[in-house]
Amino acid sequence: MEFKTRVTELLGIQYPIIQGGLAYLAYAELAAAVSNAGGLGQITAMSLSTPEQLREEIRKVRELTDKPFGVNFAIGEHGRAFSHMLDVAIEENVPVVSMTGGNPTPIFEQLKGTDIKKLVLVAATRQAEKAESLGADAVMVVGHEGGGHLGRDDIGTMVLIPQVVDAVDIPVIASGGIGDGRGWMAAHALGAEGIEMGTRFIATKECVHASAAYKEQLINSSENDTVIIKRSIGAPARTLRNSWTDKILEIEQQTPSYEALKEFISGEANKRFIYNGEKDQGFGWAGQVTGLIKDVPSVRELIDGMVKQAGEIRKKWSITE
Repeated sequence: MEFKTRVTELLGIQYPIIQGGLAYLAYAELAAAVSNAGGLGQITAMSLSTPEQLREEIRKVRELTDKPFGVNFAIGEHGRAFSHMLDVAIEENVPVVSMTGGNPTPIFEQLKGTDIKKLVLVAATRQAEKAESLGADAVMVVGHEGGGHLGRDDIGTMVLIPQVVDAVDIPVIASGGIGDGRGWMAAHALGAEGIEMGTRFIATKECVHASAAYKEQLINSSENDTVIIKRSIGAPARTLRNSWTDKILEIEQQTPSYEALKEFISGEANKRFIYNGEKDQGFGWAGQVTGLIKDVPSVRELIDGMVKQAGEIRKKWSITE
């Protein structure tokens, strides 16, 4: 069954399924697996230490797949310059660049004159309109259910997606709370032409950098086992709840400042949990979709299962009285 949309045509992929940037987790193995299964895999630039490391990762993806893939730039990180990293993506002629967590204008300026497709993650209609005006080829729109960094308005995916669809002419890709074929088809019903998934791709065999403890907690958690941190400093983000995030929330109540939180919300604290499984010494990003995660399949098994489920739903929709 075909799933052609403007997103599949734009990106040259079989299914309009995009893997999220996933800080410290989205590397060549996962990206290539998603692309080989028909979606768009991505590697995360700003989790790498040097431009040459990014170049090596891009070339590794190309050794593992001949399909399109993307490079994600999380541009809102404190003190991280990205222009040298973006130079590498341009030099390596990557097919797609996605931008999350900050003002994408400098990236658009640097990409002028290239054929690289530009995707921007947004969490509000006004952000989507701005991205379109800058020249985005598509927007990825994340609702309040999503994992990692979110918008400040607490608007759910079901309400946000159709508003953005009505506001822009470029393709809309839905994100937040999507983990199976049902969520995928719901996104299309809302007017989106593709989906982005982050949390669900963590609980796959090819997400080799994620610890067994992280994946196990995703399986065993319900939609009620996530919490929003960093709201007090204007950067709300959803994580799995544990004693570490409880401490973060306590600090936010008592001393709501970046300096007070810095040690607890750092990349090092994130890596202690996601790499080493130190549940009481760090945190792991996750969306409410964790309540739907019951297994750790291969990426191909996951996407094939979604395609089958989506196809069954489409057949039901085509039934007429």
